[in-house]
Amino acid sequence: MTDFDLARKTMVDNQLRTAGVTDRRLLAALGAVPREKFVPELRRPLAYTDAVLPLHGTRKLGAPAPLAKLLQLAAIEGSDKVLVLGTGTGYSAALLARLADSVVAVESDGALAAAARTTLGELGVANATIVEGALESAGKSKGPYDVIVIEGALAEVPDTLLNQLKPEGRLVALIGRDGKPAVAHLFVRTGKGIAARAEFNANLPPLPGAAPREDSFVF
Repeated sequence: MTDFDLARKTMVDNQLRTAGVTDRRLLAALGAVPREKFVPELRRPLAYTDAVLPLHGTRKLGAPAPLAKLLQLAAIEGSDKVLVLGTGTGYSAALLARLADSVVAVESDGALAAAARTTLGELGVANATIVEGALESAGKSKGPYDVIVIEGALAEVPDTLLNQLKPEGRLVALIGRDGKPAVAHLFVRTGKGIAARAEFNANLPPLPGAAPREDSFVF
């Protein structure tokens, strides 16, 4: 039988700290949220490996380190209102719920959204709301946001998302195109518009409907 508590600690020490994840609040969240609850039962022994895990249909849960580094880049504060797109079974929503004041997690796959609601409910997560619907619009009515996290690679961040940022709000995403590594970007709304910078190479499964392509991404 897998010792998930030990596996979780090993993940934090051997995968995350060594990858440059140093934020104490984030490490505490990653060390507390039972990742195994967010993967299919037969794959739970693999929940803490450095691997991409199938969830449902073509959807997958990315390895822990890329997501952790992306969340660290967002510099989430306890008073923040966060939108996460493509939350899958809700693992990212559970992590963000420990870091932020409130979380709106959008998922376009009905089965995954239902699983996310069930698991978050079982874990007693009260400050994260799962919204089923199209990724470009499902969370818009609840904005604007301090932080937007795009959980998956895409070719370009659409203005419809950048426009949902509050002043000084941050959006983090992996930008990738065919044949090239995805690069984590930080977008910040300033008084002069949107400032963007590339930070590090990373790999997460494509955002649903937004597989990295050479042409611009359109929702």
